Amino acid sequence: MPIFESLSSEKQFVVIDLGAAYTKVGFAGETGPRCIIRTEVKYAETGKTKKVFNYANEDELYDLLVDFIHNLYFRHLLVSPKDRRVVIVESLLCPTLFRETLAKVLFRHFEVSSVLFVPSHLVALCTLGTGTALVMDVGYQEALLIPVFEGVPVLHAWQSQPLAAQAVERSLKSMLMKERDGEADFGMDPTASLSDESIEDIKVRTCFVTSLERAQKLETDSPPPPPPSVTYRADGSHTIEISGTIRESAFEILFEQDNDEMSVSTMILDAILKCPLDMRKPLAENILLMGGSAMALGFKARLVAEIKHLLTRPKYSKLAIKTFKFHTPPAKENYVAWLGGSIFGGTDMIITRSLSKETYLKENQVPDWACLIYNCKEEDRLSVATDGRRATQRSI
Repeated sequence: MPIFESLSSEKQFVVIDLGAAYTKVGFAGETGPRCIIRTEVKYAETGKTKKVFNYANEDELYDLLVDFIHNLYFRHLLVSPKDRRVVIVESLLCPTLFRETLAKVLFRHFEVSSVLFVPSHLVALCTLGTGTALVMDVGYQEALLIPVFEGVPVLHAWQSQPLAAQAVERSLKSMLMKERDGEADFGMDPTASLSDESIEDIKVRTCFVTSLERAQKLETDSPPPPPPSVTYRADGSHTIEISGTIRESAFEILFEQDNDEMSVSTMILDAILKCPLDMRKPLAENILLMGGSAMALGFKARLVAEIKHLLTRPKYSKLAIKTFKFHTPPAKENYVAWLGGSIFGGTDMIITRSLSKETYLKENQVPDWACLIYNCKEEDRLSVATDGRRATQRSI
């Protein structure tokens, strides 16, 4: 039977993009996820919530994933996990313990038939129909950049910095607390208004990325007048005044260079410098931004201005690149990777490259797409594994 006939007869595959803050879940072949929910579990006994990625050990992670994935299947997707294959969209920085525990939960607890782990930066290019791009994911915990050339991730040129939504929210909370301490009457209960959810909501609704010119003037002795203040209703009864200075300064932490002269904008230029000469121009003209933090108002315009400003420095003048182009993906930045997984899951790769339940139960290991042993022909992989065992026996 041809592959396309077997694919059409199967049920839609489940596509899951587990983010540190939000999880996107839906079915392969669809243009958007069925739901986007927080990556957390609420305990029925205590009513408290705990983020899945804030686990203390493997046993706690296993219990959190069991509860969370059960919620995905039986509350949101309303399907049986045994009937459908699964596509997991994962990041390069996903801990090995997390992916192995996730595979254990899916295969041993929910008994799914197969799981396919796909790299988020690579499948995101499926939404553009191109194989070459500089993919930057500005999510919750970190900003991760990986150049992809002709469908191959250039792993030696990857860049990562803890400059994302979490850093912005910490900076915003610090500024709000300082402003509250400086006022005699804050007019609200701080414990109710400055929760993590409230800080995130304030960031999304009121804050924006200011221009490079205004950011430079704010550091001088004669700063420009601030934007208007905004009144934010915290819990239905209390209000808080968000000053214009806080609104335009919250995202500055992403562009402020640290002691190593690193920021979100330098990550792009440093990655291009680490690539061969023939790759640099195609990568500079194919930049893809994704992740929830990349949706901030003014983020892309500020990033372009920062890159042009950095090109005047001696460190980056040897690039000899004047044009930087950004792609506009056919989806919101926060679920571009999920859409790529949905497109990828609609091809025959889900059949030929998935890890089946029988193989997992026999070998008890999850192939790593970043390891070259798993990205070669079957006979070559067996030869490498055999040579590795022989070398180990000789050393013993």
